[in-house]
Amino acid sequence: MAQNFLFNLTLAFRAIRNNLLRSVLTILIIGLGITALVGILTAIEVMKEGVYSNFSRMGSNSFRINSYILKNNKRRGEGFQRTEEKDIKFDEAKAFKERFHFPSTVGISFNCTNIATAHYESEKTNPNVRVAGVDEDYLLVSDTKLAAGGNFSALDLEAGNYVCLLGYGVAQKLFKKKWANAIDQIVSVGDVKYRVIGVAETKGGSMIMDADNSVMIPLSTARVVYGGDNSYTINVRSPNVQLKDLATEEAEGLFRVIRKLPLGTANNFSINQNDSVAVTLLDILKYIRWAAVIIGIITLLGSVIGLMNIMLVSVGERTREIGVSKALGARSSTIKNQFLTESIMISLMGGTLGVIMGMLVGNLFGLIFKTGFIVPWLWILLGVSLCAMVGIISGIYPAIKASKLDPIVALRYE
Repeated sequence: MAQNFLFNLTLAFRAIRNNLLRSVLTILIIGLGITALVGILTAIEVMKEGVYSNFSRMGSNSFRINSYILKNNKRRGEGFQRTEEKDIKFDEAKAFKERFHFPSTVGISFNCTNIATAHYESEKTNPNVRVAGVDEDYLLVSDTKLAAGGNFSALDLEAGNYVCLLGYGVAQKLFKKKWANAIDQIVSVGDVKYRVIGVAETKGGSMIMDADNSVMIPLSTARVVYGGDNSYTINVRSPNVQLKDLATEEAEGLFRVIRKLPLGTANNFSINQNDSVAVTLLDILKYIRWAAVIIGIITLLGSVIGLMNIMLVSVGERTREIGVSKALGARSSTIKNQFLTESIMISLMGGTLGVIMGMLVGNLFGLIFKTGFIVPWLWILLGVSLCAMVGIISGIYPAIKASKLDPIVALRYE
């Protein structure tokens, strides 16, 4: 049995070498299909890992009260949509912080702009820096740690001092390797100058935002520079995950009272938990995964047709060889196994190439999301199995046709 298998492998290698150009083209076609399949699926695994790591850094025991509501329309296939509701005013956010007595930390913030440019001497950033007005508790509730300097003081927040905390990416862009020396330096954000009092540790980026590409200023200063008529975000961090659900219920009830919503009416605000947003994003990735599977299947169907055509041509070209083998005593099953082995071998070569290229292409997203190298063993197994099926389906008919050739007729073939 083992000798027959090795003999078939030897003949298959010889046939592939004798028809090298045709075989290479077929291997590339199959490899392209598997690359598309494994590449997209690997990229999805990388994005999932990025989502999980990003939201875990934000804190699994925190949530936010926003003025908008995310609605997931699964039935319509529209994913999640953002519906704007009534803005959260500063007085409402301040009242919530003063009246929320559940054992939690509450921070208030608002997004000033996403298109600011930061300057220091001759260095400047791209016009895509996010500026946020925050209070003294924002660093804690957002799980942001400082690599240098300190947090805003009570005087900074009360007097509206022009000081700032730089995100790690902004500090590196402006101060290069000497970013730790940024403390007490004067930087310009837009047309306003601020004194740097701290630099945040790197938090990395995600498909939602780049936390390192940001500048934080005192909430009172932000209200003066960017205007106080904005929609604020209330950030709440419970002491542990077990108390988060209870804290969420308490927060919802209190904010309904602050907004004077009658009983039975719907909320005109939303409470967004980090894990709920992550689940929504992962739901969207499911649709992308199905699209990848469909693309891979369509490409593999083309590979089946191409490989079957090549094997039929090979049978025609080797008719005389088949006749000689049969005349020397080779059985029909032996001839069939030879051609089937050749078809499967070509298909598996294409699959191996596709799996390697797919992993490399998919893990390019790891550079964006700063995740480790991911090897999707499940999808590799699926890709190799599909290639084996392609080889069997493509080779079975040509192999049967070759095995049924009449040796006398085959020997006369020119």
